[in-house]
Amino acid sequence: MKRMVVIGGGIGGISAVYELRDRLGKNHEILLVSDSDQFEFTPSNPWVAVKWRKPEAITIDLAPVMKKHGVAFKHDAVSRVVPEQNRVELASGETLDYDYLVIATGPRLAFNEIEGLGPEGHTVSVCKTAHALESSKDFEALCADPGPVVIGAAQGASCYGPAYEYAFILETELRKRKIRDRVPMTFVTPEPYIGHLGLDGVGDTKGLLESELRNRHVKWLTNTRIDRVEAGRMHVTTVNEDGSDKASQALEFKHSMILPAFTGVDAVMGIDQLVNPRGFVIVDEFQRNPTWPNVYGVGVCVAIPPVGPTPLPVGVPKTGYMIESMVTATVENIALAVEGREPAHRATWNAFCLADFGDRGVAFIALPQIPPRNTNWASSGKWVHLAKVAFEKYYLRKVRKGTTEPYYEKVALKLMGAAKLRAEA
Repeated sequence: MKRMVVIGGGIGGISAVYELRDRLGKNHEILLVSDSDQFEFTPSNPWVAVKWRKPEAITIDLAPVMKKHGVAFKHDAVSRVVPEQNRVELASGETLDYDYLVIATGPRLAFNEIEGLGPEGHTVSVCKTAHALESSKDFEALCADPGPVVIGAAQGASCYGPAYEYAFILETELRKRKIRDRVPMTFVTPEPYIGHLGLDGVGDTKGLLESELRNRHVKWLTNTRIDRVEAGRMHVTTVNEDGSDKASQALEFKHSMILPAFTGVDAVMGIDQLVNPRGFVIVDEFQRNPTWPNVYGVGVCVAIPPVGPTPLPVGVPKTGYMIESMVTATVENIALAVEGREPAHRATWNAFCLADFGDRGVAFIALPQIPPRNTNWASSGKWVHLAKVAFEKYYLRKVRKGTTEPYYEKVALKLMGAAKLRAEA
């Protein structure tokens, strides 16, 4: 019997334990370790921030669900991974030995890299459900005393969709409350252009997102670095194409949500040959670490180089579709390793996103994620909002039922099929 330890209770970790259970059966031990006792459907956090969802509607208690579906669960934080000894050390002082380790921790949120940034500073966040709940209080304070809003992402961020989503969802709710005219809005991003998304754009995301910002009277600043944040004031600098400073200014705000840069988590930070200098797990084409091939990485914690040079650091997103494909490749390769065979499965690393804007939205598909692509498609409309609402329902049901159905891939394929039919009509 082999022991498979999976670290992280998010989309990657949950998918991994379910697929390992189905692929390997009851002959091996599968253990999920998470510093949270709940699964959070992170894509719904922007809705929590404007009170369109309650946290309990998008979270699931892990212990009973894992027990129901035959997966051992330990609610504890991993303090250190010790790959040379096939061991993880837990915050409680306990240690766990493993035969195969899947790191699916997600990132560390690097608010500390910018003075005054984040929930401990002067801006709010939708990166975690608890953050989004706190953000909703700040949003209500804005509605009681309207004023300027600044939304966006910090330099080095690698997840831009939620920033655009939150800007548009907030704008939609302000219109519903009939106070939009009292809230000037500015979108700040290190992207070289609106709709870059860390992917050098997908289809016409540049035109679609610029049009949405323009139609909703949201000003924007691209190639812009956040220098520091004070109470009610953000100091930013826009840079030239060569990265040199172009112009600095202070943006006043009553409410500000900024996505931070990501790093790897503390449990792996600084482990030579396991992670890169930012703490992201180094993997080969089979999702294995080259130095310790019984250690696999999936999801946001994996090291992926940027799509190309940009004046400011712009990371690459890891969407649910991509994560699902990483998990499937990882599980199949672990199964082969258990049988004493060489790995053969590679993740597709495709990107698919439903970006909700409150009353409409933008969907995009990039196959593969890094250009040049076989599929490079984006579209917009009210149907995206409706699709995102439905997707939330189905994905939470997947976690509760313990199924391994690849929802991201299914929806992406349906959208591509619909797009092909429209193009041929």
